Amino acid sequence: MKDLTKGNELKTIIYFSLPILIGNIFQQIYNVSDTIIVGNFLGKESLAAVGSTYQITVLIIAISIGISLGASILISQCFGAKNMEKLKDIANTGFIFSLILSFIITILGFLLSDEILNLINVPKNLLSNASIYLKIIFIGVTPTFAYNSLTNILKGLGDSKTPTYILIITVILNIILDIFFIAVMNYGISGAAIATVISQFISFIICFFYTRVKYSNIISFHFNIDFNILKEILSIGMPAMLRQVLISVGFIVIQILVNGFGTDCIAAFISASRIDAFAELPSINLGQALITFVAQNYGAKKMDRIIKGGKESLILGIIFSIITSIIIFIFPEFFISIFNKNSEVIFVGNQYLRIVSAFYIIFCLMQILNGLLLGYGKSFVPLIASITSFCMFQVPMAVLLSKTFLGYNGIWIAAPIGWTGGMLIRLCYFIKISKKIKNGGN
Repeated sequence: MKDLTKGNELKTIIYFSLPILIGNIFQQIYNVSDTIIVGNFLGKESLAAVGSTYQITVLIIAISIGISLGASILISQCFGAKNMEKLKDIANTGFIFSLILSFIITILGFLLSDEILNLINVPKNLLSNASIYLKIIFIGVTPTFAYNSLTNILKGLGDSKTPTYILIITVILNIILDIFFIAVMNYGISGAAIATVISQFISFIICFFYTRVKYSNIISFHFNIDFNILKEILSIGMPAMLRQVLISVGFIVIQILVNGFGTDCIAAFISASRIDAFAELPSINLGQALITFVAQNYGAKKMDRIIKGGKESLILGIIFSIITSIIIFIFPEFFISIFNKNSEVIFVGNQYLRIVSAFYIIFCLMQILNGLLLGYGKSFVPLIASITSFCMFQVPMAVLLSKTFLGYNGIWIAAPIGWTGGMLIRLCYFIKISKKIKNGGN
């Protein structure tokens, strides 16, 4: 457990966030390994088939992380206030609810996989492989939900290292299994999905037994839900989950647009978006660390630490964003060629990366503000900001611009437009409540 209410603010945030950053990096490696191996061993058609389902898998993870975030924030607040009895009930209720929700999603997703793929306009030549891949991925939903629930509980307690260590183990295992099932056993695209599900299951098992042994004095799981506590969890978690879901739904609409431009564009999109996800990690990481930092200090009534920590995190995030933008803008060909060396795929991917990389500072500002607001328990405004930025900015602009002479480049240009809208909404609200935060008000 890590107490974030003491010590130098920036150092505390950095020390707490480093394991989260490493974990996020390995999470991206976990995601990227499938793409690299599929793209190089099976070709651009198989890469496009995986890519065409990507936003569906992101949606699943978004639901999982969003719903468990409510429990994590409440655990952080209880830990800061030293209320261990309520902390136990929150951890148990959040975990059991995640399991129940995952079972429902698994059944519905497996049965409706083909309908989902047709809905998102997957090209006919990719449907068979995409269907096989997606059905297997849905089988792994329950261990994914369980693992994310447990890691958010640990992060709420200030333990950001253990989930990282477990993730490193499973990433290495996933890469080995990918190569084994695809290159050795010749299972094709299904091999990538099987490797992912097995790795997810093992990560859950390791995390579950570690939690039961290490934190047995404050965490004990039993099949019982405290509905009053569930209401508290959902009051924070549901807006956070809906925000994540709406982001994913917005990207699904974008995926539909991308799918309409054919195999090369899909392969380029999945390749460039993987690089983009890596580039955004420092900002996302700082935002995630701020959630726990702010929540614990809010529970301890240390409002000055919240303001100072937020300002210092913002400066650090801007520095990282500038460096990342320069690297991605100069060397896009190198990064895309890691996934597939087809000239057309590289050409389309380069345009994606050069457009979005110029706006990473805006993305950073949005993530820092998001972390501050969520940690303080203000989850409604980030939800509204996400709805507005997607429904009024990014998605409409992607649809509109992609129908012009810009073509698929219009889809890439719409992303920073959405970031800007989401950032400005969060900024206006944070300025409005900043005085109340400083004075310890709500």
